[in-house]
Amino acid sequence: MNKLAAWAFLTAILVALPARAALFDDDEARKRIEATNQRLNQIQRTLEERMTALENQLKSQGLVELFNQLEQIKSEVARLRGQIEVLTYEQEQQQKRQRDLYVDLDTRLRRIEGGSAPAPPPGAPVPSGSLPPAAPPVASSSPATASASPPAASVAATTAEQRDYDAALDRFKAGRYPAAVTGFAAFVKTYPKSPLAPSAQNWLGNAQFAQKDYRAAINSQRQLVASYPDSAKVPEALLTIASSQFELGDSAASRRTLEDLIAKYPQSEAAARARQRLAIR
Repeated sequence: MNKLAAWAFLTAILVALPARAALFDDDEARKRIEATNQRLNQIQRTLEERMTALENQLKSQGLVELFNQLEQIKSEVARLRGQIEVLTYEQEQQQKRQRDLYVDLDTRLRRIEGGSAPAPPPGAPVPSGSLPPAAPPVASSSPATASASPPAASVAATTAEQRDYDAALDRFKAGRYPAAVTGFAAFVKTYPKSPLAPSAQNWLGNAQFAQKDYRAAINSQRQLVASYPDSAKVPEALLTIASSQFELGDSAASRRTLEDLIAKYPQSEAAARARQRLAIR
């Protein structure tokens, strides 16, 4: 019996050993799994930290770029302010020239009215040089009256010219540019030899420029230069041509016109303005 009991005890021990060994193997596996999970968690945290750092760096770079853009905008605004100041000055000078022109026109009109005396009565002596060359004799019961009629017609024509010119100019001053264009174009066509024709041609181009019809303005001012090359309005015409070319996007042609204006009319007021424009371009 003792032997049997010993064998049973040994058998039980042998059976329990593999189970205990299996238990130890399970614990080791769990420890390894936990260690692996810890490493994975640590790697994940490291990756999250790196991602956060990269995001912060990108945000910082974005702010720097935005700051640079802001500085560029400030510089552009400063440049535009300078151009606005120049344009404001030019506008003031243009208004001054217009006022001077109105005064000049009024003075010339008064001279015309003061120098055109009424027709003398029949038989009255006529000052030498006040009449055009004598026409061939014409049968008339009153030679003196016949000789006095040409000055009256001349005065009427001059008055009509001034009236038509003033009417077109009034439309321009009122901002009625289409009507001003029509009026000045009709004046130049009707009175091409009038002393006011160069001014009318110049105002025609200015009215077209005011309508932003820059090609028409160029054509009108070139017609002034071609038809009235000795007129004092030629420098202003060239300046308007340069402005129109600039508005059409042809900066090179505009610069050439300004340089040509300065070379041909260096002492003119238009040349001074041309120099100012070249200085800011």
